Amino acid sequence: MKSTLLPLALVLGLGGVCCFTLSASDRPNIVLVMADDQGYGDMGYTGHPFIKTPHFDKASRSGIRFDQFYAAAPVCSPTRASVMTGRHPNRMGVFKWGYPMRPQETTIAEVLRENGYATAHFGKWHLGSVRQSSPANPGANGFDYWVSAPNFYDNDPILSHQGKAVQHHGESSELAVNLAVDWIQDQTEGDRPFFAVIWFGSPHGPHRAIEADQALYKDQPDALKHFFGEVTGMDRAFGTLRNRLEALGVRDNTILWYCSDNGALPKVGSTAGYRGNKSKVYEGGLRVPAFLEWPDRIKQPTAIQVRATTSDIFPTLLDWLDIPVPHETVLDGVSLVPYLNHKNRQRRGGMGFWDYVAPGIGTPSAQWMSELLDAQENGGDLEPHVSSQNAALLPDPRYPKDLFPGHSAWIDGDWKLHRIENKQSQVTWELYNLHSDPAETDDLLSRPVRADGRFPVERLRNDLASWLGSVVDSLNGEDY
Repeated sequence: MKSTLLPLALVLGLGGVCCFTLSASDRPNIVLVMADDQGYGDMGYTGHPFIKTPHFDKASRSGIRFDQFYAAAPVCSPTRASVMTGRHPNRMGVFKWGYPMRPQETTIAEVLRENGYATAHFGKWHLGSVRQSSPANPGANGFDYWVSAPNFYDNDPILSHQGKAVQHHGESSELAVNLAVDWIQDQTEGDRPFFAVIWFGSPHGPHRAIEADQALYKDQPDALKHFFGEVTGMDRAFGTLRNRLEALGVRDNTILWYCSDNGALPKVGSTAGYRGNKSKVYEGGLRVPAFLEWPDRIKQPTAIQVRATTSDIFPTLLDWLDIPVPHETVLDGVSLVPYLNHKNRQRRGGMGFWDYVAPGIGTPSAQWMSELLDAQENGGDLEPHVSSQNAALLPDPRYPKDLFPGHSAWIDGDWKLHRIENKQSQVTWELYNLHSDPAETDDLLSRPVRADGRFPVERLRNDLASWLGSVVDSLNGEDY
């Protein structure tokens, strides 16, 4: 979609978005909002012909819009781990949905709390059990306060208030925002900046939009009425969040960053023409809508074309706040600050993706929360899922460094190299130029006659191999 926003140079002149020094008292508040299964094309501003997202559209025109933003993984839990740590999720064994995050990891919430921030999580967690004794719950990962679900949640959910199950009523996205804003209002009465993470449970299936949101799509099939309606429900909740931040007098100095956790759902979602969808390492499974606002520092809107990923959120925030990465850990994300102030036009280094061959861990949120509520109402409690109990365990035996099962890829500039290793350890390769072929339809390695010198195949293979080896080192615990 062609940008109609102002050039980056107009944003970053005197008093630009990144060229400043913050004192501790001037540090901004931060709110991270994430959708669950919203594809790149599931937005009005990306050209969807039916979905109504006026608040998202307005926000995308008001700050920085990322037109080439990637989830770190094509499914939910791994991408969420990347946001929390700035690292590829396989480094901590979060291979698929339901895997807990290792307690040894350093999270953005922990770093910000140590630097004076009040911290809170609302909504979907999906990085471990949300029961009180879980070593992988939000409280064990740096959040002072949390009202969370173990997975996606629908309307009228039971949520965990720091381990206590509480029945709630209301549309799910509005509910999460209202809980967050109530907490934010309390923080405005204190002297600490706040960090709030709001992770919606929509538009994950099964789709159950409220009647008013369905009515906007009365001419659509029932499945689309509910899916489109859930996206509109998120949009309305996001508008409430922006308005409430304004009413509380904190919106101008609040970084509000929105994205989704993976690419579009098949059948109902839209990839805006990119190949693949959720669970695929092709562009349709990784490209997601993303934008941020910070009115005090971002005075004019712009669209950023540099390729960026959810792993970049961690180092970018720390760079803006002038907080060093707390120890020598391996980060996959990079600070986006140099790209926002126009010092660099192309990302430094490549971006790696690896969908490891592993089954997901079933996380039936509604069932588990209902069981917890019943147990607590009868004077008892429940232990966390065994996977969370063992979240800190390192692999034994260690993972090998000569096998990388599954689908991995390496993006460097406009080049994207795919490495696909099947169950028999046979490897196939695909190469695409994302500038000339963003839909990944023309595999340059499949041409019968080609000149290898035209394509940087060996360099990309070597970079990917080096990165995969580094990920396995982390997976085996060598970073701790």
